[in-house]
Amino acid sequence: MPKHRNIRWQSLAINCDDRSRIKGQRSCLIWLTGLSGSGKSTLADALDHRLHAAQRHTYLLDGDNLRHGLNRDLGFGAADRSENIRRVGEVGALMVDAGLIAIAAFISPFRADRDLVRALLPGRFVEVHVSTPLSVCEDRDPKGLYRKARAGELKQFTGIDSPFEAPVAAELTIDTSKLSVEVAVDRICNYMVAAGYIDAF
Repeated sequence: MPKHRNIRWQSLAINCDDRSRIKGQRSCLIWLTGLSGSGKSTLADALDHRLHAAQRHTYLLDGDNLRHGLNRDLGFGAADRSENIRRVGEVGALMVDAGLIAIAAFISPFRADRDLVRALLPGRFVEVHVSTPLSVCEDRDPKGLYRKARAGELKQFTGIDSPFEAPVAAELTIDTSKLSVEVAVDRICNYMVAAGYIDAF
């Protein structure tokens, strides 16, 4: 949809660097992408807990939770999935602008959609590919969705009859079939320290 000609960007006196500075961190969006059952939500929650305990200012955006509210009007076809990620990207960008470390856990199967979010946040987007193999995710099947998909009861399910486009240049790749949650969170935090988003703790 084209922009309305009477809408213009309003410049503001305070920016994300100003808001980040008083929080003692550099704001960013940590984006966890991977198959259902890969461990995204578990890692996101553990990371949020670790950073909160270290008195960092965070907010966790969870895919299922947002579909109860902001994205409750969206289905699971390709167009709606893209719109789902677009909306989350815009919300994440607002949180980064507010000086927060935002954490997003979304299957986000399409590379182009994730790249659009990255483009919103140059230098402040950290893509974490939770690369747990399909066979492991299907064995876990915490919501019974793979069973339904295999039985033909659930269509367009990522990894079964809808593709997952793996990142080609993720900042981090984590396989939860090989790493514990604690070690995986350590790796994310170590990256954040090395990249200057947080100080060592």
